[in-house]
Amino acid sequence: MQTTTRPYHRSEIDLLFTKIKQQMHQEALKQGGDGIALYRDCYTGKILRGGDRYDYEHIRSSESIFMKYCDQLTNSEIAEVVNCPENVAVTLRTINQSKGKMRMEDWLANANNITTHRIDLGLTKSTLAYADIGIQRKVNEILARK
Repeated sequence: MQTTTRPYHRSEIDLLFTKIKQQMHQEALKQGGDGIALYRDCYTGKILRGGDRYDYEHIRSSESIFMKYCDQLTNSEIAEVVNCPENVAVTLRTINQSKGKMRMEDWLANANNITTHRIDLGLTKSTLAYADIGIQRKVNEILARK
């Protein structure tokens, strides 16, 4: 049960997200090997190259993580959780914009989304499970420091 009335805001989350995106881009440039970033879409498995229309994605939304942990963690700690490596990936911009703030499970409930965006359900379920494990790992790590 929530015991705090602290409002949701993204400043710490976005600050760290910017750094994470820069690190991911540098790694993707190395992966590409030719000066062009190389990513794999976390929901379709499609190879994405620099110039493709992709977005960096929080698998589990920053707002949902904030609301779940705001009574236990500071804003900076929540930023660490939201931006843990398991919760940040790359997907096509069309998928990210279509999904918006919806939970992926809710978005997938519309079979048209799966077909239209060529979602690989096995990969997507693995991506979600990996994010959930990483989020819990990071929360446990932070709580153990207190």
